[in-house]
Amino acid sequence: MKNGCLVVLATGLFAACQQGGKSANTNTTASPATTSTKAGDAGPRIAYVDLDSVEARYEYFKAKKSELEKRQQAIDNELKANVRALQNEAADFQRRANANQLTQAEGETAQRTLMEKQQQLEAKRQNLSQQYMEQEAKFNEDLQKRLDDFLKTFNADKKYSFIFSYRAGASNILYKDESLDITAPVLEGLNKANEGKTN
Repeated sequence: MKNGCLVVLATGLFAACQQGGKSANTNTTASPATTSTKAGDAGPRIAYVDLDSVEARYEYFKAKKSELEKRQQAIDNELKANVRALQNEAADFQRRANANQLTQAEGETAQRTLMEKQQQLEAKRQNLSQQYMEQEAKFNEDLQKRLDDFLKTFNADKKYSFIFSYRAGASNILYKDESLDITAPVLEGLNKANEGKTN
């Protein structure tokens, strides 16, 4: 989950700024200086957001991530309990078979029953996994929309042509000038936008 959500964060940050970058580029055919929003700027303004900080301090992300983790744990616990029950039933069948307490017909019936239960358990595992992935996808879509909507407002003045995402050890950015870090105001805005919302 963690990686999936962070991919959404990175995609949202980049995609929301591409629109700003495209609008700037359509106006830059005459000279590079026209990409500037301030007199004396040499070209497009660039900033970045640190995804590690977003993950750690964006309250909506943390709450939803915790919900998904609890759901995953509940699924794991339920399936483990089902597996234990089936294993106990299989062990009991084996014990009775070894003690010659079953007729051949009873043994064959018990074997079929165990196989059916094993297939049902596998189908249940796949169904619960699918439900979880749908919940995760829904969260990712909602997170994407929140980021897109916020960044459109945040960069409404077209101050930045590009806003990149940065994550330690998992980024294409080889060097970052910390003066271009806008994580704090972005986080402040994201958390403020989430205040008062129930979901």
